Amino acid sequence: MIIHETGIEGVSLIEPKVFGDHRGFFVETFQKERYAEVIGSDLEFVQDNHSNSPKGVLRGLHFQTKRPQGKLVRCVQGSVFDVAIDIRQDSPTFGKWFGTELSAENKHQLWVAPGLAHGFLVLSDSADFEYKCTDYYDSSAEGCLIWNDQTVNIEWPRIDAPIQLSEKDLKGKTLEQL
Repeated sequence: MIIHETGIEGVSLIEPKVFGDHRGFFVETFQKERYAEVIGSDLEFVQDNHSNSPKGVLRGLHFQTKRPQGKLVRCVQGSVFDVAIDIRQDSPTFGKWFGTELSAENKHQLWVAPGLAHGFLVLSDSADFEYKCTDYYDSSAEGCLIWNDQTVNIEWPRIDAPIQLSEKDLKGKTLEQL
C-alpha cells in the first residue's frame, strides 16, 4: 500500500494494493500489522459502520468530545468527497482541512485520527460508505461542525443536486463556537 501524508497530523490517504484480472479484483482493506504504520499499534477497531446515501447527501462534520473515534473510511459503491478537519485547539494545523475523492473505482481509504471532525458529500447517484471506528458511538458526546463554516472554508465540489443535511447537521456549530 502507498500512504500519502496530507499535511494534517493524524490524517493519511491510503492507496491499498489492488490485484485484478479478468475475474475482477481483490484488495486487502485492513491488516493490523501493516496498518499499524498509519493508525498506530495502540488503537484497536471496535465498531464497523455502513451507510448508504443518494447524491447530494452531506453527512457531517461529526466528532465525539468524549471517547473520540479514529476512523478508517472507504467508499465501496459510488463516490464521495471525504473531508477531515483538525479541531484540536493545541494542534499546529487547527482549523485546517483535507478533502479527497473516495470511490469504488479508486479504492482509496482515509485514516482520520481521534479528535478530528469528519464528513462526506455524495457525488454519485448513490454511495455505500464504510467506517472502521476505534471507539463506540456515544450520542451524549456527539458534536457537529457546520459544513459551510466560513472560517474553515472547505472547497466542496459542485454537483448537480441540492445539498441534503439531517436536522442534526443543520444545527452544527462554527469552529469559533466549538
